[in-house]
Amino acid sequence: MAEDAKKANQEEEVKEESTKIKETEQASEQTETSGQEETAENTDNREPEESEEEESSEEEESEEETPDTEESGKDDKKDKSEKKGLFGKKKKDKKDEQIEELNDRLKRQMAEFDNFRKRTEKEKSQMFDMGAKTIIEKMLPVVDNFERGLETIPEEQKDDAFVTGMDKVYKQLMTELDAIGVKPIEAVGQEFNPDFHNAVMQVESDEYEAGIVAQELQKGYMYKDSVVRHSMVAVVSE
Repeated sequence: MAEDAKKANQEEEVKEESTKIKETEQASEQTETSGQEETAENTDNREPEESEEEESSEEEESEEETPDTEESGKDDKKDKSEKKGLFGKKKKDKKDEQIEELNDRLKRQMAEFDNFRKRTEKEKSQMFDMGAKTIIEKMLPVVDNFERGLETIPEEQKDDAFVTGMDKVYKQLMTELDAIGVKPIEAVGQEFNPDFHNAVMQVESDEYEAGIVAQELQKGYMYKDSVVRHSMVAVVSE
């Protein structure tokens, strides 16, 4: 009986020790879990704090950057204003306006003077041509008389000194007229042209066709591009 009681006491002691061991294990587990929960809470609490700190730091950086951006914006505005000042129209001073007005007046007067000079030169040349034309018209009868006189000289007298002298004077006169632009109008064998020819009669001809000048009764002359005297001609009839 005593041995049974000892065994029972031993078993109870073992049970008590096992229960104590279990309780200690449970307590350790609880402490570990509680520690983990606290660390999790601390991390959760730290994250918003860190986020708040990051946000505050970003705000500070943005605040620090804003004056730079404002200054850069002002600089851009200044650059734009300077560009506008460079490329835009500047207000002219009164002196500049007066200078431009005087230059404009000077240019106009120079242009008017140039036009006047050209007009006067043209008028002078026209007046000279008119005067020359009148003189040539008065000299043409002299030329006609020279030609008529030389044509009437017989062949045996053409070697006389007087005749040769007259012939030389006639040739000199014609060369001088030719030098100033006096040219005889071609008539015989040409088609009748009222701008150059003056038909005074019609003739029949086997040599020329109808409307062709067959005979020249008086020479016509031109001075440069104008007719001084029309040729007096006879035209072949149809």
